[in-house]
Amino acid sequence: MVKILVVDDDPDLVQLMSQYLVGEGYEVVNAGDSASALRVTAAQDPQLVLLDIVIGSEDGRDVLRELRLISDVPVIFLTGRGLESERIAGLKLGADDYIVKPFSLREVTARIETVLRRAGVNPKQHEIDAPTMHFGELQINIDTHEVHLNGDLLDLTSKEFALLAFLASSPRQVYTRAQLLDHVWESSSEWQNEATVTEHIRRIRTKIEADSDHPRWITTVRGVGYRFEPQSPK
Repeated sequence: MVKILVVDDDPDLVQLMSQYLVGEGYEVVNAGDSASALRVTAAQDPQLVLLDIVIGSEDGRDVLRELRLISDVPVIFLTGRGLESERIAGLKLGADDYIVKPFSLREVTARIETVLRRAGVNPKQHEIDAPTMHFGELQINIDTHEVHLNGDLLDLTSKEFALLAFLASSPRQVYTRAQLLDHVWESSSEWQNEATVTEHIRRIRTKIEADSDHPRWITTVRGVGYRFEPQSPK
């Protein structure tokens, strides 16, 4: 199993990334500072490192310099700095790729797979039937178009599946009905009524929610649209 080290001091982001990557079939280890990152790299030999460029008061570029003294493991920077000069500087230091926040989790896995292939590592060294997305009791498998809830296979139409999978691929990101028409239906409000989205959301909720009137997975952002919530409320 391919092991990925996530280096970030944001526990919510680390939990979200770890949960998603485990669902993708990767083994995930975490580090919240430079010392931990170096220690984990030396002890556990990960095949790839996701490294935030700002780790508390530390500079991720300094961490990369230290990593390069002990390992040639591929490193992908996670950053909110999107300037071309910043990206080039990071790549010159030895980073293998650069992902600018905000990003979708599907983009992260796509870039991970690309970097691993360049490094000669098979990014699919996990069970073929591993769920593509795993959120506790809810599992969404892109390859098989199957959704399981508490171990039970749910009966979703192809469009219901596409809508759920799209929302779940970018947890907590809010999409308007117009955006969902564009991304899922490849249509627009000029050609298709936005009520189509509303109705499909309603149908999905009746299938995945314990109480569709008080949804836990797909929530409504009043006046905006919908988002997928990956964690249970505390």
